[in-house]
Amino acid sequence: MFFPPLAAQPARAASELVVELDGLQLPLDLDDLEAWTLDPQGATSSLALWLDLLDPGSRRGLIRLLRAPLLRDRGFGVQMLSSWTGEPLLREVGGLITTPAGDNTGVLLLATLSQLLERQSTITSLDLLRALPPERLHLRVDGLLELAGDWRRQLQLQERAMAELRALPLPRRSSRTLLLGRQDHGRSPQRLQLAVAHRSSPLPLELWPARQAKRGPWLLLMPGLGGNTEQLSWLAAALAERGWPVLLIEHPGSDERAVKASLEGEGPPPGAESLPARLADLQAVLAAQRDGGLPAFGPSPAGEDGMVLFGHSLGGLAALMAAGLVPEQGLAQRCEQALSSLPVTNLSRLLQCQLPQVMGDGARQTFPVSGSALQDAIPLRGVITFNGFGSLLWPARGLADLNLPVMVVGGSLDLVTPPVTEQLDLFLGNRHPRSRLVVVDGGSHFSPVRMTSQGEPLFRLGNQLVGEDPRRVQDLLLAATIEFLEGWQHPSLLSPQRRVHNGITAYVLDQGQARRWRDRLGRP
Repeated sequence: MFFPPLAAQPARAASELVVELDGLQLPLDLDDLEAWTLDPQGATSSLALWLDLLDPGSRRGLIRLLRAPLLRDRGFGVQMLSSWTGEPLLREVGGLITTPAGDNTGVLLLATLSQLLERQSTITSLDLLRALPPERLHLRVDGLLELAGDWRRQLQLQERAMAELRALPLPRRSSRTLLLGRQDHGRSPQRLQLAVAHRSSPLPLELWPARQAKRGPWLLLMPGLGGNTEQLSWLAAALAERGWPVLLIEHPGSDERAVKASLEGEGPPPGAESLPARLADLQAVLAAQRDGGLPAFGPSPAGEDGMVLFGHSLGGLAALMAAGLVPEQGLAQRCEQALSSLPVTNLSRLLQCQLPQVMGDGARQTFPVSGSALQDAIPLRGVITFNGFGSLLWPARGLADLNLPVMVVGGSLDLVTPPVTEQLDLFLGNRHPRSRLVVVDGGSHFSPVRMTSQGEPLFRLGNQLVGEDPRRVQDLLLAATIEFLEGWQHPSLLSPQRRVHNGITAYVLDQGQARRWRDRLGRP
């Protein structure tokens, strides 16, 4: 991407910020504002006198906001600006900081930040404001309040949806703890390196062979964007212990290592552009299994009754597409409408709207496992998604084209793939009688991810993003997954219910209950 070079010292640069609020305009001199942030006690301008009327906590917060680094690392900043997250974020901010004529400054923000990063590694809000070319900038506080109000309304809708879900007349069922207190690191997987034609290095795999000679499918498990096999090994180990072999795929280029590299400025943050490589990874693994290129999955007949595709977040999307779903035509137009404002309560839409650039506008190419040349050798028995998404990809048909059991799992606190938009609407399209929608009360997008004690996490998340104790949520997720998989022998095992498991509640819905939930929300 090319940006026109800016002069090292612009002939014109912003010197005044006009704050707009409720029809009023308050001009602020940026020199006076900067002087006040450097020495609040010693500043003597009229602006300083007004700012000193703020209570001490508000003054400290404003100073932190103006002087805190927007970007701390030059390399990461350059990569972030050119990534799938940078453009929509700057477009949204550019609608709040405008020219005097009201023009969006998103393009100017992008060019100015790029130019600043050539000179300095750390950039503050004041640095950015001072470097923007227009001499006068307008800060639309009204627009900021509108954005905050929209966020609040979306959160209220999500809270109302959960209140309606809790009110559904579902039978209550309690179940016992499966994992808590147990040592789940006593076993180690078989770590494999699979040579694949589309990568220069072998594809890392973890095989968890079944510990029981139990007839059933094997599971192909895929982590989410920025995830790795270790984060889901708790699930693989527990399922293998109970007789289901699990093969975990590590996806180089969109795994934890790739995210770490982007934070160090060595590449852009991974996004939906990694999906074709992920699907090619999956295809290569299936071909290797069909051709006998993988070790035994455990004692016969374990893993001999087809397979189940299983993924978290982007791994769940890959599972759906690998099962044969193709994005519906018109994705680019739907994305234009969906991204008219920043989707702060549904961040998955940023990923979904990368796909037109990666895979076209929909309904052109497929990656089917069911119906492909692999179908006869490896029958597809079902699909499981944890925190999956696809509302913009399949708005009309949802999962209607999957004529097999699907378990769709979401969490009430998920702001990346919210359950009503990204799971309920998709689930309603599927008509298989054993399909289930599971919504965990207090679950988040990160609930299925288990952080090991080795190494430091790349990000530390607040309690609002983590939700209920992940270990207890994971125990419930394991129980639901086991019952779903047992459904091939016991179809009524995972019936609609209000499930209480070690203090965590989940709502298990079939098609009828899911429609009742939708009707209570007044959705078409």
